[in-house]
Amino acid sequence: MSDSALRQPGTHPDDPTHRVLTVPNVLSALRLVAIPLFLYLVLVVEADGWAVLLLMVSGITDYLDGRLARAWGQFTRLGQLLDPLADRLYTTTTLVALTIRDIVPLWLVVVILARDVVLATALPVLRRHGYGPLPVSFLGKAGTFNLLYAFPLLLLGAGEGLLAAVAKPVGWAFATWGTSLYWTAGVLYLVQVRRLVRSEREAAGAVAR
Repeated sequence: MSDSALRQPGTHPDDPTHRVLTVPNVLSALRLVAIPLFLYLVLVVEADGWAVLLLMVSGITDYLDGRLARAWGQFTRLGQLLDPLADRLYTTTTLVALTIRDIVPLWLVVVILARDVVLATALPVLRRHGYGPLPVSFLGKAGTFNLLYAFPLLLLGAGEGLLAAVAKPVGWAFATWGTSLYWTAGVLYLVQVRRLVRSEREAAGAVAR
């Protein structure tokens, strides 16, 4: 009997359950709910201190939902969709908000969002071959973590004083690493999709012979 057959559903990413109300899912949902609040803080009242705090909390919950899912065996199909959705929406809205405030340049937004557009083209291919979205990779999460660390530092760097002078270069270091890891994970994702499609085609060819 294989190890996957012995595992209880939900204890491993390959065996997700259909549960909805789990702690990791709640944390991901809270990140989504907090997005309008972040936009209000940054663009309307320009309460940068509270916005930085909200970004820090978001980064912590992004780390915790994966850790808790592994520790408590709470891998769910909803979580596999909700977690990357929350990551992408937070990344996108934060980038757009910081661009409107002239804190980050437009080219950074284009580079990061172009990766998501490229990966979106793989989803119809996966569906056509009977697959859903592939699980988020470690590199993808590492890239997201770096970006989530970069954003509050860049926001702090937009101010004045010693804290801003230190935060700005550190924030750009995180942004550079995060963007590099983000794209590396995207390329590996496309390679994985190609391998799945090719293996299925080879299997179909073997049956036909």
